[in-house]
Amino acid sequence: MLGCAISETNKSGIKKAIHNYSQKLEIMKKLSIYSFAFFLLAVLFFTACENTFEGPDDPVVEGTIIPEQLSIDIPEALSQDATILKGAPVVDTLKGREIYGHLRFFIHMGDHGGRMVKHIIYALRRYNIDQVKTVTYESEDDGRIKNLVVVEGPEFDGRIWEYGLTITDAESEGNPDGGKAMQIFWNSHPKEGVTMIKPYNLDRTNEGRMAEAMFRIDYSGAGEMGYDHHMIVSIADLPSVDPLLAPFSMDGMKMFVGKKGDYVDVYGNSSHPNAKFLTEKVGYNWAFVASGSETEDAAVAEVGLPLSTLDAEGRSVLLEEYSIHNVLYNEVKTIWPYASEEILEAWLTNTEAPGFFDKGGFIQGGEAPAPEFLPLVDRILGLAPYNPKSIANLEINFN
Repeated sequence: MLGCAISETNKSGIKKAIHNYSQKLEIMKKLSIYSFAFFLLAVLFFTACENTFEGPDDPVVEGTIIPEQLSIDIPEALSQDATILKGAPVVDTLKGREIYGHLRFFIHMGDHGGRMVKHIIYALRRYNIDQVKTVTYESEDDGRIKNLVVVEGPEFDGRIWEYGLTITDAESEGNPDGGKAMQIFWNSHPKEGVTMIKPYNLDRTNEGRMAEAMFRIDYSGAGEMGYDHHMIVSIADLPSVDPLLAPFSMDGMKMFVGKKGDYVDVYGNSSHPNAKFLTEKVGYNWAFVASGSETEDAAVAEVGLPLSTLDAEGRSVLLEEYSIHNVLYNEVKTIWPYASEEILEAWLTNTEAPGFFDKGGFIQGGEAPAPEFLPLVDRILGLAPYNPKSIANLEINFN
């Protein structure tokens, strides 16, 4: 590996880039610590903060080795802030409208994983990480020394990559995780890469909350799987939360995002170990498939609610057998076996699949509200979530 000096201007730029990333990450931490109501407020704050971090499209930097893109944006109809759902009730958590509303929030979290990578890439390109090098700097977040190393030809996940970038917390390099805070592996032709982040080693000022949390974003622009480009967002080992404070807190998720022309398809699962409805059953996945069109301001989603311990695959099980309607119907009938049809109808409002959305939020479940939604309904029929048990046991490890 070749080491070389770096100007004070560029060193300051790198520190600022990591500091800006950590500021955004702090909002992500809040999402896992407070009750669901606070989750939504945190997302609102996150969205407001994000506007101050946006730069121009892609900086023109001659000779940089940093790729232009390692993530995909998701249409607002699927991932917009869940606090502004149209007419969402605030009390009855079993309404289909709220189940779908929660989904948009969880997709919103995964979407921000990709957006953070986008901002990191933007900052690195702007500050001319243009060759194999080693940089040492003091973090503006926790005041600790960090090492940044760019290498050529690293091996990861059984393949050789064109370049790799690693940031470590210098004092922690003797720990089992090597003190690693972030790793990026990428190729230029085709554009593809893997980004992994461990917040604890980026910023120790909040060490008690995110000590084990890991994020990973896999991106490919090689045109595989029938998409122009795609990414997979994985989040694991988010901190545990008091079930009384945050019954729907998330400890991990895995989400595929594929873009084909104007369409963006999304499928995956989020794991919620404290989630429960009416019975004593606890620990559910939000298993979902969705498709959206930015130009049409339209999105369609189908959601299943399997237990997180379920070891099964396929949409017939995860989305049909464990559909919102079936799961909530069984919950109500278990508690109130003689409930009238009027009560059941009230509980199961808008639980029909699929659910329809625009930028304003959830519209209705069941029948398409307009013709522009019909192509999206066809697209989700070919999608299926992941195995719920695999998401509950998800692990992310550095190289």
